[in-house]
Amino acid sequence: MDSADRLSALAELAPPAHLRELFADDPGRAERYVIDVADLRIDYSKHRIDDRVLAALIALAESSGVEARRDAMFAGEHVNVTEDRAVMHVALRAPKGAVMSVDGVDVVPDVHEVLDQMRAFADRVRADHRITHVVNIGIGGSDLGPAMAYRALDAYRHERIRCSFVSNVDGADIAAVLADSDPASTLFVVASKTFGTIETLTNARTARAWLVDALGESAVADHFVAVSTNAERVGEFGIDTANMFGFWDWVGGRYSVDSAIGLSLMIAIGPDRFVEFLEGFHLVDEHFRTAPLAENAPVIMALLGVWYANGLGLDTKAVLPYAEELGRFPAYLQQLDMESNGKSVRLDGTAVVGETGPIVWGEPGTNGQHAFYQLLHQGTRIVPADFIGFATPHHPYLEHHDLLMSNLIAQSEALAFGRDAAPGEPYRQFDGDRPNTVILADQLTPSVLGQLIALYEHIVHVQGTIWGVNSYDQWGVELGKELANQITPELTGETTPDAHDASTNALIAWYRARR
Repeated sequence: MDSADRLSALAELAPPAHLRELFADDPGRAERYVIDVADLRIDYSKHRIDDRVLAALIALAESSGVEARRDAMFAGEHVNVTEDRAVMHVALRAPKGAVMSVDGVDVVPDVHEVLDQMRAFADRVRADHRITHVVNIGIGGSDLGPAMAYRALDAYRHERIRCSFVSNVDGADIAAVLADSDPASTLFVVASKTFGTIETLTNARTARAWLVDALGESAVADHFVAVSTNAERVGEFGIDTANMFGFWDWVGGRYSVDSAIGLSLMIAIGPDRFVEFLEGFHLVDEHFRTAPLAENAPVIMALLGVWYANGLGLDTKAVLPYAEELGRFPAYLQQLDMESNGKSVRLDGTAVVGETGPIVWGEPGTNGQHAFYQLLHQGTRIVPADFIGFATPHHPYLEHHDLLMSNLIAQSEALAFGRDAAPGEPYRQFDGDRPNTVILADQLTPSVLGQLIALYEHIVHVQGTIWGVNSYDQWGVELGKELANQITPELTGETTPDAHDASTNALIAWYRARR
C-alpha cells in the first residue's frame, strides 16, 4: 500500500476507545506517550490514539518518504519545486564550522558573515544613547516573526530601547507609531527581500517623509537600515548599503525570524541572547534530523494532525499558550501553517487526497477560558489543542503563576476526560475525549522560544510531505495582490473601472463617490 492509499485508509481505521478507557486499560500510557526534546517536555498521551493507530501513522510516514524528504531538505536539494529553490532555514542556525551546501556552495560562512554584521550593528545601536526606539517596517514573515519574538522575550529586552512593528498598510498603523516617536531617537528597519513589497514600501516612504520633514534629507542614512537583497533599490531610497543586511532566496519569509529579519530582535535582546535563540532552533533541528520516526517529536505531532484531518475529519487546531508573553505565538503559527500547507494541488500537479492544512487559531490562557473554551468543552466541533506552559515565570508573582498553571493542567484534564452530568442536568454533561498536547519547559528563554518555533516548523514540513504538497511556496497570495494593484488607480480616478464583475464595479464606484 502506497502513501496515498494509506492516507485514504485513515478514514477507515476504527478510532480507539474513549480516553477514559485508554488510560484505565494502559497504566503506562502517561509515561510512554511523552517525548523530551532539549528543554521541552511534550505529553501527547491525551490524544485519540492507541498503539494500533500510532503504528498505522508511522507506516504512513515511512511510505510517504518523510525521512528522505527531510534529508533532502537538510542536504540543500531544491525541495521547493514550484520555485526551483532549496529550503535551508535550518542553515540559519547552524553553528560555525558546520557544512550545509546549496548548489554545491557551503552557505554557513555566508550566514555567519551576516550574523557578525548584525552583531556589530546591534552593539553600536545598544551603545548609542541617542537611539531609544527601533521601528521594524515589514509584513508577513518580515513582521510576525520579530514582533512575536520581541513580545515573547520581554524579560531580556534592553532597558533603554523599545521596538515597534508596523505592517498594515492601513495608515492608522504607521500613524500610531509615528505619533509616539521622536525623529532624533528613532531607527527604522525596513524589511523587504526585494525592497518592492507595496505595503512595506508605502509605510517606509511615509516614515521617510516624516523623518525628513523633521531632520532633513541627510538624516535618512543615519536613521534607516534595510534587510533586503536589492542594493539598487535600497540605495535609491537613501539608505547606506553598508547598512543593508542580506538573506537568501532559500529562506522563506515565514521561516526567516532567525535571519537578518530578526535584526530588531537582536538589537532588543542583544547579540548573545540572539545566539542562544539560534542554538535553541538547532537543538530541535538535530533531533528532527536524527531521531527515529517513532521517537521524533515533530513527526509524532505532525502525524497526530494528519490523523485528525484525514482520519477523524477534524479541520481546526487551537494553540493555547499559558504565558502572556506568547500572545502573538498563535498568530505566528497561523501564518507558518496555513500559508505553508493550505494547498489543494500536490507537488505533481494532481489534486490532493483528502484535507490538508488545519485552521490554526488561539489565545493565551486564561483569557481564552472566558471566551471560546465553552465550545472546546461542549460544542459540536472537536478542536485538538496544544497547551504550552512554563514552570518558572519572569515576574515575582508566584501566586499568579500557580493559578495560571493549575488552569492549564485542569483544562487539559477536563477536555480529555470530561464529567458525567447528574440526572436531570444534561447541560452539565462534559463528554470529554477532546484531544490535546501539553508542552512544558522550565522557563521561556531565548533558547526555548527557538526550540518551540523549530518544533512547529518541522511539524509543517512533515505534514506537507505526507500530503504531497509544497510547503514552501505561497501562490495563493498572488491573485489578490495583482487585483489590488489594478484597482488602486481605479479608486483614485486615474482609470475607469470596467474590467470587473458588477459587484466589484459597484464597490469601486461607491468608494470613489465618497473619497
